[in-house]
Amino acid sequence: MKTMKYATLSLALGLAMTATAASASTAVPAPRPPDPATAARTVTLTNHDDGRTVVVHPGDVVDVRLTGLREKGVTWVWSDLAITAPHLLRRVGGGTTPGGDARAVLRAVGRGHGDIAAVRHCVAAPGHVCSHAVVNWKAAVDIR
Repeated sequence: MKTMKYATLSLALGLAMTATAASASTAVPAPRPPDPATAARTVTLTNHDDGRTVVVHPGDVVDVRLTGLREKGVTWVWSDLAITAPHLLRRVGGGTTPGGDARAVLRAVGRGHGDIAAVRHCVAAPGHVCSHAVVNWKAAVDIR
Protein backbone atom coordinates (compact mmCIF):
# COMPACT_ATOMS: atom_id res chain seq x y z
CA MET A 1 0.00 0.00 0.00
CA LYS A 2 2.88 2.37 0.84
CA THR A 3 4.41 1.64 -2.55
CA MET A 4 1.16 2.65 -4.26
CA LYS A 5 1.00 5.94 -2.27
CA TYR A 6 4.57 6.85 -3.21
CA ALA A 7 3.98 5.95 -6.86
CA THR A 8 0.83 8.12 -6.96
CA LEU A 9 2.61 10.99 -5.22
CA SER A 10 5.55 10.73 -7.67
CA LEU A 11 3.19 10.73 -10.63
CA ALA A 12 1.24 13.76 -9.34
CA LEU A 13 4.44 15.67 -8.61
CA GLY A 14 5.84 14.85 -12.06
CA LEU A 15 2.63 16.00 -13.78
CA ALA A 16 2.60 19.26 -11.80
CA MET A 17 6.21 20.01 -12.75
CA THR A 18 5.53 19.22 -16.41
CA ALA A 19 2.45 21.49 -16.45
CA THR A 20 4.41 24.32 -14.84
CA ALA A 21 7.24 24.00 -17.36
CA ALA A 22 4.80 23.84 -20.28
CA SER A 23 2.86 26.89 -19.16
CA ALA A 24 6.07 28.86 -18.60
CA SER A 25 7.31 28.07 -22.11
CA THR A 26 4.01 29.09 -23.77
CA ALA A 27 3.50 32.31 -21.84
CA VAL A 28 2.65 35.28 -24.05
CA PRO A 29 4.64 38.43 -23.32
CA ALA A 30 2.65 41.47 -22.24
CA PRO A 31 1.98 43.98 -25.03
CA ARG A 32 4.25 47.00 -25.08
CA PRO A 33 2.66 50.35 -24.35
CA PRO A 34 2.52 52.67 -27.38
CA ASP A 35 5.51 54.93 -27.91
CA PRO A 36 4.34 58.45 -26.95
CA ALA A 37 6.51 59.91 -29.71
CA THR A 38 4.61 58.00 -32.42
CA ALA A 39 1.16 57.53 -30.87
CA ALA A 40 -1.77 59.30 -32.53
CA ARG A 41 -3.11 62.22 -30.55
CA THR A 42 -6.40 64.11 -30.44
CA VAL A 43 -6.61 67.89 -30.76
CA THR A 44 -9.91 69.41 -29.60
CA LEU A 45 -11.22 72.71 -30.98
CA THR A 46 -14.14 74.65 -29.45
CA ASN A 47 -15.97 77.97 -29.89
CA HIS A 48 -12.99 79.76 -28.33
CA ASP A 49 -10.57 78.48 -30.99
CA ASP A 50 -11.89 80.69 -33.81
CA GLY A 51 -8.93 81.85 -35.90
CA ARG A 52 -6.54 79.28 -34.42
CA THR A 53 -4.07 77.20 -36.44
CA VAL A 54 -3.19 73.74 -35.16
CA VAL A 55 -0.43 71.40 -36.30
CA VAL A 56 -1.15 67.67 -36.45
CA HIS A 57 0.43 64.60 -38.03
CA PRO A 58 -1.07 61.87 -40.22
CA GLY A 59 -3.11 59.56 -38.00
CA ASP A 60 -3.98 62.30 -35.48
CA VAL A 61 -7.61 63.22 -34.79
CA VAL A 62 -9.09 66.72 -34.80
CA ASP A 63 -12.28 66.84 -32.69
CA VAL A 64 -14.29 70.04 -33.30
CA ARG A 65 -17.04 70.78 -30.74
CA LEU A 66 -19.03 73.97 -31.26
CA THR A 67 -21.73 74.75 -28.72
CA GLY A 68 -24.99 76.53 -29.56
CA LEU A 69 -26.40 79.20 -27.28
CA ARG A 70 -29.97 79.56 -26.01
CA GLU A 71 -31.04 82.83 -24.40
CA LYS A 72 -34.15 85.02 -24.09
CA GLY A 73 -36.30 83.15 -26.60
CA VAL A 74 -33.65 82.65 -29.27
CA THR A 75 -31.20 79.89 -30.05
CA TRP A 76 -27.90 80.50 -31.82
CA VAL A 77 -27.32 77.34 -33.87
CA TRP A 78 -24.21 76.20 -35.73
CA SER A 79 -24.23 74.97 -39.31
CA ASP A 80 -22.62 71.65 -40.08
CA LEU A 81 -18.85 72.00 -40.27
CA ALA A 82 -17.31 72.41 -43.72
CA ILE A 83 -13.86 71.00 -44.48
CA THR A 84 -11.84 72.48 -47.36
CA ALA A 85 -9.53 69.47 -47.74
CA PRO A 86 -11.58 66.30 -47.18
CA HIS A 87 -8.83 64.28 -48.92
CA LEU A 88 -6.48 65.29 -46.04
CA LEU A 89 -8.98 65.51 -43.15
CA ARG A 90 -11.33 62.51 -43.38
CA ARG A 91 -14.58 62.94 -41.47
CA VAL A 92 -15.18 59.93 -39.22
CA GLY A 93 -18.05 61.31 -37.14
CA GLY A 94 -20.09 64.28 -36.09
CA GLY A 95 -23.13 66.30 -37.12
CA THR A 96 -25.49 68.88 -35.62
CA THR A 97 -27.99 68.72 -32.76
CA PRO A 98 -31.43 70.34 -32.33
CA GLY A 99 -29.90 72.41 -29.49
CA GLY A 100 -27.59 74.16 -31.95
CA ASP A 101 -24.34 72.25 -31.38
CA ALA A 102 -22.08 71.08 -34.21
CA ARG A 103 -19.36 68.47 -34.08
CA ALA A 104 -16.88 66.97 -36.50
CA VAL A 105 -14.38 64.23 -35.78
CA LEU A 106 -11.66 64.32 -38.43
CA ARG A 107 -8.67 62.03 -38.98
CA ALA A 108 -5.59 63.44 -40.69
CA VAL A 109 -4.79 61.10 -43.59
CA GLY A 110 -2.23 63.07 -45.58
CA ARG A 111 0.13 66.03 -45.44
CA GLY A 112 -0.93 69.56 -46.34
CA HIS A 113 -3.31 72.29 -45.17
CA GLY A 114 -7.05 72.39 -44.60
CA ASP A 115 -9.58 74.76 -43.08
CA ILE A 116 -12.62 73.91 -40.99
CA ALA A 117 -15.48 76.42 -40.94
CA ALA A 118 -19.01 76.89 -39.62
CA VAL A 119 -21.59 79.66 -39.32
CA ARG A 120 -23.76 80.40 -36.27
CA HIS A 121 -27.12 82.07 -36.84
CA CYS A 122 -30.19 82.89 -34.78
CA VAL A 123 -33.42 80.88 -34.65
CA ALA A 124 -36.28 82.63 -32.81
CA ALA A 125 -38.87 80.92 -30.64
CA PRO A 126 -42.51 81.88 -31.36
CA GLY A 127 -43.13 85.48 -30.26
CA HIS A 128 -39.43 86.42 -30.33
CA VAL A 129 -37.30 88.21 -32.89
CA CYS A 130 -33.76 87.42 -34.06
CA SER A 131 -31.09 89.68 -35.40
CA HIS A 132 -29.89 88.89 -38.90
CA ALA A 133 -26.30 88.74 -37.72
CA VAL A 134 -24.24 85.63 -38.34
CA VAL A 135 -21.07 84.54 -36.58
CA ASN A 136 -18.35 82.90 -38.67
CA TRP A 137 -15.99 80.38 -37.11
CA LYS A 138 -12.84 79.07 -38.78
CA ALA A 139 -9.74 77.10 -37.80
CA ALA A 140 -6.76 76.05 -39.89
CA VAL A 141 -5.09 72.66 -39.74
CA ASP A 142 -1.53 72.06 -40.92
CA ILE A 143 -0.75 68.38 -41.34
CA ARG A 144 3.01 67.69 -41.29
